[in-house]
Amino acid sequence: MQITPFGLERWFDEYEHEADIMLAESGIRSLPADRFDTDPGDVGYVIPTDGDPEFRESVASRYGRDADEIAFTVGTQEANFLAFLSLLEDDDSHAVVVTPTYQALHAVPEAIGDVTRVSLEPPTWELDVDAVAEAIRPETEVIVLNNPNNPTGRYHAQETVQALYDLAEDNDAYLLCDEVYRLLADDPLPPVASLGPHGLSTTSLTKAYGLAGTRFGWLVGDSDVIEDACVWKDYTTISPSIFGQHIAKQALGEQEAAILEENRALAADHRERVRTFVADHGLEWYDPVGVNGFVTVPDGFENGTEFCRTVVEEESVVLAPGDLFGFSGYFRIGFGLPTDELEDGLERVGRVIAD
Repeated sequence: MQITPFGLERWFDEYEHEADIMLAESGIRSLPADRFDTDPGDVGYVIPTDGDPEFRESVASRYGRDADEIAFTVGTQEANFLAFLSLLEDDDSHAVVVTPTYQALHAVPEAIGDVTRVSLEPPTWELDVDAVAEAIRPETEVIVLNNPNNPTGRYHAQETVQALYDLAEDNDAYLLCDEVYRLLADDPLPPVASLGPHGLSTTSLTKAYGLAGTRFGWLVGDSDVIEDACVWKDYTTISPSIFGQHIAKQALGEQEAAILEENRALAADHRERVRTFVADHGLEWYDPVGVNGFVTVPDGFENGTEFCRTVVEEESVVLAPGDLFGFSGYFRIGFGLPTDELEDGLERVGRVIAD
């Protein structure tokens, strides 16, 4: 297996450690550990290694699924990785991936089998369902969607998601949806795994809950897929973190309503601040759901990489070039960070644009 280097992570590795402000972070600001009981008891493996059965049953019920239709993972990244390993058996396997998207959602299946990308088009980033239908082959195993979308913030409507699910069902394939930003929406759509047996959902505590350090996520769907994923998981992380599961029980329990209310309010406030910034500087974006926006590159810069490199080298602020997502005329800005950092970051970026 050969896999393409993860461009976004290499960009972060080059710049984020020395920069003052990380304005490309794709999640909400982190919650303090003292908000939770952090003592899980003995520090051993989670047993069973796919997660506590009662807790699995509780989380699976959110999707109308049973305990054997969910596996706890080390973040959404592993959930997606295990899903692809389970679904794509060899280089004859085929996936249809809606792009632009988080690189792992096309790079991992491309390392295993064959991928056809169906691109969203600016400025509205609307999905052409007919284009997805045309891309499907007899050997297609999975259609891949990220909703709300990273990097554009586009939240595809329920009728669009249902149409993709119907395509998957009609072609004996699965619809895999990375839903890590779903609960930042004011009125979240039903998860894809709740639509029927051909739906697979992945998510974690990272983006909507502000608990990236727990490294706790899950894959929900058909029991055969989950069983295969758990076989692969024996060769990856074996079990999720005991600390992650312990905090997850609290975050998805009595603290959940307060956490989501706080984080949605923060995202809404920060979205408005960035919306004003974009308008004041003559830029454009599609008004996003979540905490990422895909913004046009200012005049005077050849592409997103040139602009973002100028910003980090002159003002010590990290942005994400749109080139890394296949759109060189854009850059991704993350606005889930603390308010004072966001305001400082926007002021610094504004100075580069004004020069």
